[in-house]
This record gives sequence, C-alpha cells and structure tokens, in this order.
Amino acid sequence: MSSPAPILRRAFAEFLGTGLLVTVVVGSGIAASRLSTDVGLQLLENSIATAFGLAVLILMFGPVSGAHFNPVVSLADWFLGRRQRVGLTLPAVGVYVVAQVLGAIGGAVLANLMFDVPTTFSTHDRATPATLLAEVVATAGLVLLIIALARTGRGAAAAPAVGAYIGAAYWFTSSTSFANPAVTVGRLFSDTFAGIAAGSVLPFIGAQLVGMALAIALAVLLFPHVTDAAEEIVIPQLDDKLLDDKETR
Repeated sequence: MSSPAPILRRAFAEFLGTGLLVTVVVGSGIAASRLSTDVGLQLLENSIATAFGLAVLILMFGPVSGAHFNPVVSLADWFLGRRQRVGLTLPAVGVYVVAQVLGAIGGAVLANLMFDVPTTFSTHDRATPATLLAEVVATAGLVLLIIALARTGRGAAAAPAVGAYIGAAYWFTSSTSFANPAVTVGRLFSDTFAGIAAGSVLPFIGAQLVGMALAIALAVLLFPHVTDAAEEIVIPQLDDKLLDDKETR
C-alpha cells in the first residue's frame, strides 16, 4: 500500500483548496452582483466560475490530499474504509475538517478583502423546508458521484465531473447546492450575494449530513465492494516518495 503525504502536508492542501474554493464562490458572487442587475444572470456567472474553479482546485491539490475540500467527503472516506483500514483514519478526518473549516473562513475573508467588502456575518436567511430538502439531494448526489467514480476506477474524471455537478446543482436545487459544511461555515463570514445567515448554518449542515448518509447507503447498494474505493477519493493521492521525486525534477 502506498504511503500518503504526511498529515500536515495533506491538511495544508485541504486548507488551501477549501479556502480558494470559498474565495471563488464568494468572490464571483460579489463580482456578479456588481456587474449584473438580473438575479438569474448573477447566478449563472457565479455557478460557471465555481464549476471551473472547483475543477482546477481538484487537479491542483488532489495528488497531495485527495482534494476533499468537504467534511462530508472526508467522513464518507473514513466510513467506507474503516473496516479494511484504508482511506482516512478518524484522527485524520478531524485534522482534515479543522483545516477545511479554517480554510473556508479564510477564503471568505480573502474574497471580502479583494472586493473591499467588510467581513461581517451574513444576514441572508436560506433555511426553509424546501432548501433543506435541496441540500439533502445536492449532497447525496455529490458524495454518490465521488464514490462511484472512485469505485469504478474513473478518479481521473473527478475534476470535470465534480465541477460540472456543482455547476448544474446551482440550478436544479433551490438552495443553490452548498453541499459542504465547511463552505457553509465560510459563507457565513460574507454578507454578500453568496452569504448565509447564522440561523441557517446548522440546519444546512444537518441536511448535508443526512445527504451524506443517504449517498453511502445508495453506494453500498449499487456498487459491490464499495469499501475498496476509500483510498481513491476524490483523486488518488500520489505516494509520498513519488510526490517528492516529481517535485525535484
């Protein structure tokens, strides 16, 4: 079995990747609201930037950390691999989640600074029965997609596939598909187009956890031996020695 990069290196990749993802989401949302007056056009601009940005970030950081950028993805990775002791360990999940949340907050602050917007809590209430159902659907679809790609040996397609899914889910869900507890927390720190009010954060995270559980149940039903895929989520990490060798060339 390959030896992954040291946990601190992987955590730093998760910090940067999640932070830059939130910078893309919040920054493109601010830009869209300034450049366009039509809400539909603003959402289109925001969704396109997010889809492309997420795909690029997965390609950039995937070889180091797997490019989870999302606590529910990290939890699913641990849950699927725990019996065979593959994928993330539970302590590593804790490190990943802390890095993801801190990165998400930092990413929102960075976007605010770039657009000269004060960093304040959002007042955009989003939690309704409809949007919470949408978060269950959006998260379940995202996690199931990632597991399916890993289990069927198509991890190389994760970057465009995950980017495309999130871009589409902006439109087919009423919540605009947060599908990520860390991103949800990060977007609390920007009272802009992409923000979410404090009162909506915990309900959204609860719905996302339900979506994750649903995705795992569906994956177990649909893909035999799905637990073998834990090491391949989202993108297989390069062996630590191989990674170092490639960096020195």
